[in-house]
Amino acid sequence: MTPPTELETPENASANTNGKAVQPSVDLDDVPNDVEMSLFDHLEELRQRIFYALIAVFVGIVLCFWQVNRIVELLEIPAKGAKFLQLSPGEYFFVSLKVAGYSGLLVASPFILYQIVMFVLPGLTRRERRFIGPIVLGSSVLFVAGLVFAYIALIPAALNFFISYGADVVEQLWSIDRYFEFVLLLLFSTGLAFQIPVLQMLLGLLGVVNSKQMLSGWRYVLLGAAILGAVLTPSTDPVTQSLLGGAVLFLYFGGIGMVKAIGR
Repeated sequence: MTPPTELETPENASANTNGKAVQPSVDLDDVPNDVEMSLFDHLEELRQRIFYALIAVFVGIVLCFWQVNRIVELLEIPAKGAKFLQLSPGEYFFVSLKVAGYSGLLVASPFILYQIVMFVLPGLTRRERRFIGPIVLGSSVLFVAGLVFAYIALIPAALNFFISYGADVVEQLWSIDRYFEFVLLLLFSTGLAFQIPVLQMLLGLLGVVNSKQMLSGWRYVLLGAAILGAVLTPSTDPVTQSLLGGAVLFLYFGGIGMVKAIGR
């Protein structure tokens, strides 16, 4: 009489005939821990995430306003040889608020990104979750790189052009409000322009376009870089526009290489 065979259970079903464990296949298109939520639940979570992000921005603005004089001194460094004037009562106070607002938003941006990721993460598949970390990290690094590039290269190039152009005719006395309007806009527009490779990666991962299609449209990209350099730079000098347009081209072709590297 033969002994009764052991019933196959989920615990022993993963062993093959050679006694080696077989790893169960993981569906990359599966959404782990998928929980059904109503529209009101989604809206409530969105409200909480926005509320937390606004608190972070408020705290960042308060901290930056506390150190606003140091930030202002740091942003005045590229304007060598120029003197700043307060042309109306309270002008510097409103400039301080503007500088603190931009700086506070920058300080709070990691926490804002965290809230965005935590909101969209439950709806992402395993495959999509593999890329969200590198994309968020790459976006942050590129934005900071854009700020550094604008501070080191674009702003000094634009200011040197304007100072040297009228050096023998007019004395360099600038409105503090107009100067910081120029500097802050150039900083953040350059940081946004540096997000081009991230956008390319997203389009490549979603299968909207591939690297070959991106490369085939280089003529349109060349024209777009020239237009982008003219639109994003608050100055009209050709040096600043050429530097930003060249950086946009470099980033675009670098993004093509990254899309090709991931097999797209």
